[in-house]
Amino acid sequence: MLKVDHAVIIGGGFSGTLLGINLLRYGSLKVTIIERQADRLGRGLAYGAAQEGHILNVRAANMSALPDQPRHFVDWLEREGLGRESSFATRRDYGAYLCALLEEVSGAAQGRLTTLTGDAVDLLRTGEGVRVLLRSGEHVNAAIAALAPGNLPPHDLPAFTGLHSAAYVNDPWAADIAEGLRPNDELLLLGSGLTAVDCALSLDSAGFRGRIIALSRRGLSPHDHRPPAPHDARRERPKGSLSQLVKTVRSRSAETGWRNAVDELRPFIQDMWRAASPQERSRFLRHLRPYWDVHRHRVAPQVAERLARLQAEGRLQIRAGKVVKVTPEAAALHVQLRRRDQSAAETIHAAKVINCTGPLGDLRRTDDPLLRRLAGRGDIRPDPLAIGIDVDRQCRAISRDGAAQQRLFVVGPMTRGAHWEIVAVPDIRRQVWALAREITGAHWVAAEGL
Repeated sequence: MLKVDHAVIIGGGFSGTLLGINLLRYGSLKVTIIERQADRLGRGLAYGAAQEGHILNVRAANMSALPDQPRHFVDWLEREGLGRESSFATRRDYGAYLCALLEEVSGAAQGRLTTLTGDAVDLLRTGEGVRVLLRSGEHVNAAIAALAPGNLPPHDLPAFTGLHSAAYVNDPWAADIAEGLRPNDELLLLGSGLTAVDCALSLDSAGFRGRIIALSRRGLSPHDHRPPAPHDARRERPKGSLSQLVKTVRSRSAETGWRNAVDELRPFIQDMWRAASPQERSRFLRHLRPYWDVHRHRVAPQVAERLARLQAEGRLQIRAGKVVKVTPEAAALHVQLRRRDQSAAETIHAAKVINCTGPLGDLRRTDDPLLRRLAGRGDIRPDPLAIGIDVDRQCRAISRDGAAQQRLFVVGPMTRGAHWEIVAVPDIRRQVWALAREITGAHWVAAEGL
């Protein structure tokens, strides 16, 4: 077992911050968190770029950052007068909660936490640990390092690859998507999932009254949270392969309803994913993932009501189809699209096209200098499905030759290839909590109440 006296965490969003918090809680080691944007420390993209109208997709009762203290977030919310356990809190409030938790733990750690604002550009192995190089020329030496890159920006769809137009917004979180719009403009959102929902609400809050078209291959959109109907939850993992999972859930939903049928799989889905062959995982992603996502990752009731209002007013349309061709014209884009099951294409004149396909994790296509250098040297590699960074069950990075790195870890959504369900707070908090206990040797700590 490695003797760890100092851990450096690259990425100060939710995953990285929470790993640091747990390392400080359970050990006596020093922790350094490196975050390229000072205002994102503790918040990350999800909670740092959130607007006032952006609501958490999970009730407060299940949003504690600490798995061994299930009421931690609820207690904070109630103290601040911002809600109760049944509330869907705002993402801004959740970001404030995470920052408050970091400050509290940092104070108790008595100088063991260092936070640096900077861009990590390389990570080298040394005789006694690792060295992280920053763009500024500074460096940090530590016994171990953990990558917490969060989600990578979305990739361009084929029709938009190489397109240079101010009307095309590749990353909806890096721009003011409502800037320069006129009341009668038409917008195209590429995707109809949670990112498209956020964009539609942001446009509405900014006063945009034109038409928004959300286009995806199947035209599916997230379902809303509703009180679950009483039922006896399954106690054992479903039989059959991962490829049969949706069929199993459909059968079960006839008895309990879709929401219950999906929610009761949470204790089993990671084990089912790990036990599946690469071929089964690939089929799941290709054919079943969209249906899984809309039932598994739902929106708050008040969000669903706003979306329904936008649709009823004709300001939001969700279509199934694909983009055939894109032609820039002046400050807009002519987009030819073909609706699903139709042979004829139609053209829309889009003042803006916003990439809402959601975060992807193909390491081979990233522009991040640190990830590119690590992958180029073979210190990390893509997982077999190219949806993240390859890791083992202990979150150790797998090198090009298949060896688990003893001093390099990866946490958060970029480990989805190994764990699949690792994008929501309940999953990430458990991952980083378990890893922190492993690193510090605090295995005896139990997560009571979960």
